[in-house]
Amino acid sequence: MRAAQLTPQELIDGALSGDRRSLARLISLIETDAAAAAACMVQLHPRSGRAAIVGVTGSSGAGKSTLVNELAKAFRRSERTVGVVAVDPSSPFTGGAILGDRIRMRDLAGDAGVFIRSMATRGSLGGLARATADVVRALDAGGFDVIVIETVGAGQSEVEIARTADTVLVVEAPGLGDEVQAIKAGILEIADVLVVNKADREGADNTARALQAMLDLGRAPRALRHHGQTLRLPEATPAEQSSSDWRPPIVKTVAVDGQGIAELVSAIERHRAYLATTGEGLARQRLRAAAALETVLREGLLERLLRQLGPAELDHCIEQVAAREVDPYTAARKLMESSRRDNP
Repeated sequence: MRAAQLTPQELIDGALSGDRRSLARLISLIETDAAAAAACMVQLHPRSGRAAIVGVTGSSGAGKSTLVNELAKAFRRSERTVGVVAVDPSSPFTGGAILGDRIRMRDLAGDAGVFIRSMATRGSLGGLARATADVVRALDAGGFDVIVIETVGAGQSEVEIARTADTVLVVEAPGLGDEVQAIKAGILEIADVLVVNKADREGADNTARALQAMLDLGRAPRALRHHGQTLRLPEATPAEQSSSDWRPPIVKTVAVDGQGIAELVSAIERHRAYLATTGEGLARQRLRAAAALETVLREGLLERLLRQLGPAELDHCIEQVAAREVDPYTAARKLMESSRRDNP
């Protein structure tokens, strides 16, 4: 049977058995069909949870793609399989994306132990695409040892990666003028490892010193709980309460030459060991579960509400808001009350 004719179940079976074409088509299905993604997660989610998930974020121009390329090669030298999810921004007009990260990672193309997937944000904020978490779970269930997520690189909107990855690398580079912006925007708070890439450039030492100075001033609690999260997390366990603070190391790299990559991998491994020996690892798993549940609830409830409302009623509210006759909050409240009356 041709791959194009495979059912979702056959795609799942193929992906779990190591067939890369089935995995690629399964990911496409997850990206484009929310209902199919939900059905797939019933089988994929219980099989996930084994991979080390590394997020790579930072400003555009910091060399994230080259760094991910070198990281993947380093992990492969230790005979670990690597899945790479590279998220690129979409056009706000056409919805298209160049997906150029795969071009920068062409060194990995011939390696059977590496799977690279480019994704477009398709309007999602926070540096990740809507389906990124589900795609990561699919790769995890597919047996990859390490999954590296490269975010859009929008700078101040990258905090979503903190709710998706086990270890977050924040990449800076000298000469970009982003040190203060990163600190002000809260990017520093999501970092588990700080990377000064392009360290052969003038100003690299100043960039590292600026980051070190901010760490010395005192680090705010890690920004795991995103401002949009509304679900109440369960009470922290004694192990979580007693976990010690992790101080992000600052690693200098020249990714284009492979310099500092071994030290960076060592820092990632130390952080993974820290997660395993303290309550922080369990705390992050619980937060990821809460974030995933909240996302599904929000999308499901909105879909149900829109399905229950008539198009005329919704259009009328939109016109009222546009004409400044009603504010969005009042309009939304009226729509929810109308939905409750029609569906008690």
